Amino acid sequence: MNTEGVLMNIDVTKGAEIYLADLLDKQEVDGMAVRMFVTQPGTPYAETCLAYCKPEEIIEDDVILQLDRLRFYFEKNSLPYLEEATVDYAEDRMGGQLTIKAPNAKVPKVSSDSPLEEQVNYILYTEINPGLASHGGEVSLVELLESEEGHTAVLKFGGGCQGCSAVDMTLKDGVEKTLLEKVPGLVAVKDETDHSVTDNAYYQ
Repeated sequence: MNTEGVLMNIDVTKGAEIYLADLLDKQEVDGMAVRMFVTQPGTPYAETCLAYCKPEEIIEDDVILQLDRLRFYFEKNSLPYLEEATVDYAEDRMGGQLTIKAPNAKVPKVSSDSPLEEQVNYILYTEINPGLASHGGEVSLVELLESEEGHTAVLKFGGGCQGCSAVDMTLKDGVEKTLLEKVPGLVAVKDETDHSVTDNAYYQ
């Protein structure tokens, strides 16, 4: 196990530390800690979770963050999705609330050195899908096709975007323009979706 990089990337506020430590003290189990992980990481359905962690539940490649009053274990595979995550506890008139913010849970933070697929997904989930969500729609990457000119992203529109008469305009003016501007090496965008299905279309 190691602690490399965790202190820089994940912030557990003092309020959260005190609150969680008090909860652990009530469990009456020696060595009880907290484990943090992401379920379905890198998808729109990602959830960031905190759970009690008994000594026998520790996994060998977990990464440790030792605080003054408690110990955090992080699932190693979840770490890229927990970049810049914050665990906080804020008191209010109702007592208080523990909050977890993990901006990269649905897709890990990427750079120009990241695989092209990760770069495309990052733009889709952080910039494009939030706008399409107002129409009940979403778009996902199906595959990347490679040619001599470069890569073509094959996309699938779903929800309210499937069967939408404005989807060609959305693809050309919005999605394609954004992806081509922000993902070097991408030369074209193609829509795989069958728009003859109009059951959920936002525009008819």
